[in-house]
Amino acid sequence: MPLTPSTTARERDNIPPVPPGSVIGILGGGQLGRMLSLAAARMGYACHIYTPDHDSPASTVSAMTTVAPWDSRDHLAAFADRVDVITLEFENIPLDCLDFLSQRTRVHPARPVLETAQDRIKEKTFFSAFAQTAPWAPVFSENDLIHAVEVTGTPAILKTNRLGYDGKGQVRVETQAELAKAWDTLKTDCAILEGFVAFRGEASILIARGRNGETASWDLAWNKHRNHILDTSSVPAPVSKIVAAEALRIACEAAKRLDLTGLLALEFFVTHDDRILVNEMAPRPHNSGHWTMDGSYTDQFEQALRAVCGLPLGDTRRRCAVTMKNLLGHDVANWPMILENPLARLHLYGKASPRPGRKMGHINFLEG
Repeated sequence: MPLTPSTTARERDNIPPVPPGSVIGILGGGQLGRMLSLAAARMGYACHIYTPDHDSPASTVSAMTTVAPWDSRDHLAAFADRVDVITLEFENIPLDCLDFLSQRTRVHPARPVLETAQDRIKEKTFFSAFAQTAPWAPVFSENDLIHAVEVTGTPAILKTNRLGYDGKGQVRVETQAELAKAWDTLKTDCAILEGFVAFRGEASILIARGRNGETASWDLAWNKHRNHILDTSSVPAPVSKIVAAEALRIACEAAKRLDLTGLLALEFFVTHDDRILVNEMAPRPHNSGHWTMDGSYTDQFEQALRAVCGLPLGDTRRRCAVTMKNLLGHDVANWPMILENPLARLHLYGKASPRPGRKMGHINFLEG
């Protein structure tokens, strides 16, 4: 997608860009933070990681790291004083932490974006205003669950309203007889029930939005999962122009309504009759966007930094067809064989201990 016209908006934006040589603060120390830090170094920035975790993947490639709890006001204040702008590598940052930091320096994306992303009920309500979703209903008790299944039908998925990823915090409900057991298993007082839909596949789109409203997006990716964890993402996606255009419309509308500065990933179900249903969003770099690191003129990590630093957005055109494959657990031991393929680009995350389902790295397989 070409960049949107933004000359007038840029003239109105009197906040100067964050120049190279500045320090970018990153909340979270996982592999997304690591790849943000590597992209920042290419652009002449230093990164300061704030994370509760010791020996995080991002820390080994960053100039500075603060290891402290999210509620440590002293550490947060010192961190804010040492950086020029703050962004994040995962969306479940406590909102109080974000508020505290925002009083001291610029933080992108802002609180309203995370508030929506962290709460499935708010997220579904948000998208229902301008897009389609699978049938869903909020659930606050076992009695609510009985009424919710009248909306969704069975089978359905009961999900915690907050947290949960890669299949965690979810229980599949096959029949109404399983409702009580599902509610007891989830151990929560706030959830949503989502009905199943017949779909052809799953897709995702990434869009970047700058401080002045300038936007740029990448090609739609086609995703396949293994044990609820993303296995591969391929571009171009096998979808019609109608599906691609609708995905882009929804992404642009979401970024605008959220007043986003940064990066937004949206995941969709694509039905057999070419409807697309929004599944969920993530206001950060996304696993399904890793193909951009070798397959696009501007990758998602550089673009995220361009957006939060107030720089012009980069060219998002695709260079070639790409299939990204995650390396989970002991898959990483195959690195010697992977490197024998001249069209495979290996990205490892520096994690010491492989565990089943743990993302240890990824490969981008390039096609001519």
